[in-house]
Amino acid sequence: MRYGLPYAMAIWAALSFLAAVPMAAADRDPKIPAGKPPPPVPPARIVPLEVDLRDAAQQEIFSALDARDQYVRAHAIEAAGQLFPEAARAKIINALSDPQPVVRFAAAMAIGQNQYRDARDNLLNLADDGDTGVRVGIRYALHRLGDKRLSHDLEKTSRDPSVSVRANTAMVLGRLKEPTAVRILEPMQHDASVSVRIQVAEALWRLGDEKAFKTLAAASMSGYPDDQILALTAMAGPGNPKVCQHIRGGLTAEYLEVALVAARALGQLGSDEGYAVAQQGVKSSDPRQRAMGAMALGAIGRSDAQNMLAGLLHEKDAPDVRLSAATAILKLQEGK
Repeated sequence: MRYGLPYAMAIWAALSFLAAVPMAAADRDPKIPAGKPPPPVPPARIVPLEVDLRDAAQQEIFSALDARDQYVRAHAIEAAGQLFPEAARAKIINALSDPQPVVRFAAAMAIGQNQYRDARDNLLNLADDGDTGVRVGIRYALHRLGDKRLSHDLEKTSRDPSVSVRANTAMVLGRLKEPTAVRILEPMQHDASVSVRIQVAEALWRLGDEKAFKTLAAASMSGYPDDQILALTAMAGPGNPKVCQHIRGGLTAEYLEVALVAARALGQLGSDEGYAVAQQGVKSSDPRQRAMGAMALGAIGRSDAQNMLAGLLHEKDAPDVRLSAATAILKLQEGK
């Protein structure tokens, strides 16, 4: 491993919080030897979705919004903002007052994503937040609400000394889908940090730059798991199923975590090719891998994953596993 992913950046990678802070290679538990074919995908079984289980999953996410751990709160904001944005609206807006920057950042991003117009004054009150990363999120949210007066500040944050701030700047520029963002992103392609360069490539790929995809494809074959995780996640971002052929190779990565990222990315693109890999993750002794396996199953959306996820929802000492399982349960699709 070359570097640890900055947490704030990892939150808003497609892998989200599960890609944060990779372990040292010596601590990993590789289970799929490189060069071997991925395990065969079991035929899908249609399983009726349990209303009580889905209710319990939603309650788990709402409870996590008030968790003691700042990262769990941030994870829950992301999940709630995606799954039930109106029901969680007040909680997410109130999270702008959280004492922890990572939570305020997550709240700003969810507000921008869902365009909560009643949060505009709250956002403006945080325009000069003491944390530069939070200020990036605030400018994203304001821009999404149509207030572009502070958006030019993103040009300055693209040159910030902090790797995570530069990466987050590139990320929000890609999600704003403003063609003028290319002017800021192009110089960032030469950033000293590999993680920033991959994030820039994702942003440009989202903006329709086919050349940027070549950068992501190359990074997906890097010798560093960190690079592979970021690149495989980024490829799936725009939702183009044509990239499945490039992501598929990740299913046989040396490290299970990389294979789980590939399984989730394929799921986001409508393929269940990584279903058996995700099952391996769910059965792992490592809670991080169980959480990643759950998220992959959620992205795939097969209803026959319900029982596996139900077991994870009741883990006592692993709040991230419970939260990822809850999120996945609510993404399962009836009849799939």
